[in-house]
Amino acid sequence: MKLKYILAGAASIAAISSASFAAEKITVVSWGGAYTKSQVEAYHKPYIAKTGNQIVSEDYNGGLAEIKAQVEAGNVTWDLVDVEYSDAVRGCDEGLLEPIDASILPAGADGTPATDDFIEGAITDCAVANIVWSTIFAYDTSKTSGVTGIADFFDLEKFPGKRGLRKNPKANLEMALMGDGVPAAEVYDMLSTDEGVDRAFAKLDSIKDSVVWWEAGAQPPQLLADGEVVMTTAYNGRIFNAAAGEGQPFEVNWDGQILDFDLWVIPKGAPNKETAMDFLVFSTETEQLANQASWIAYGPARKSSGSLVGLYSDGKTEMAQHMPTAADNLGNALVNDFEFWADNQDELNERFAAWLAQ
Repeated sequence: MKLKYILAGAASIAAISSASFAAEKITVVSWGGAYTKSQVEAYHKPYIAKTGNQIVSEDYNGGLAEIKAQVEAGNVTWDLVDVEYSDAVRGCDEGLLEPIDASILPAGADGTPATDDFIEGAITDCAVANIVWSTIFAYDTSKTSGVTGIADFFDLEKFPGKRGLRKNPKANLEMALMGDGVPAAEVYDMLSTDEGVDRAFAKLDSIKDSVVWWEAGAQPPQLLADGEVVMTTAYNGRIFNAAAGEGQPFEVNWDGQILDFDLWVIPKGAPNKETAMDFLVFSTETEQLANQASWIAYGPARKSSGSLVGLYSDGKTEMAQHMPTAADNLGNALVNDFEFWADNQDELNERFAAWLAQ
């Protein structure tokens, strides 16, 4: 059963009556754990205080399946969903998402129009990005040392032990090729060929018997903490939070990181569309995006938020160096090719499922 919790605002009657609409309850769906906590602190609580509305927060593991099922059944219960970029593109193309008029997005705190303030690609016909994050690999420094790059993740002889991988072809295929020596700039050209896909799966074959599969973002830090894996792929912010927030001796290796956006979308036929749109606008303003970065190491999708990113919520850790977009972390970084996955995800999902079953 998915975790649900309600954050209810204790607003006065005056505050409610001054809102642009009557107080409502919206269901906002995200990825759980430290990431949802960062959204609750930076987006939900301030919005509740401002409007008197309620937010039901629900967790999921990504993908379009649940959105599609709700839309096709004519029984949409989700109002706003945090999705990966390729799912935003596909969902829009398949008519599963409400269009979003970019003109409703306010200018940045420095006056820059929203369309110029958001990082290129962060606004689409049906989605607005909130963060830049990355898939990385990490390890426990108290148990493992001498790790230099992504090739070590696939080197069971030099670093014996289990590996954690997300149960999804996305990121795994790209990292497999980079682990096999393919430069980041050539990865998608290679994956666009049958030979490249075969090479990626062959590299995954080399560690398949040692893989522990994960699906939820909170799992990789736990796998490391429990000693179930020697190394694991993970979302960079989850490892940062385990290290900075919980004192775990975990280290991110940025070689071969895959940069990505997460974006807000509104399912077609959302029951509280106007309120969801209002929350979307509020949560992607300069200040809210900068505030989220004080709770988790994901970069804001607005340029004007960058200068406002300061300390972690512990009051002492500078966040800038822990962002995936920090200059020192981009040496062999790959930007997720959203169009590639929008076009090829079904086919590669099928092949991945068949490979798992072998």
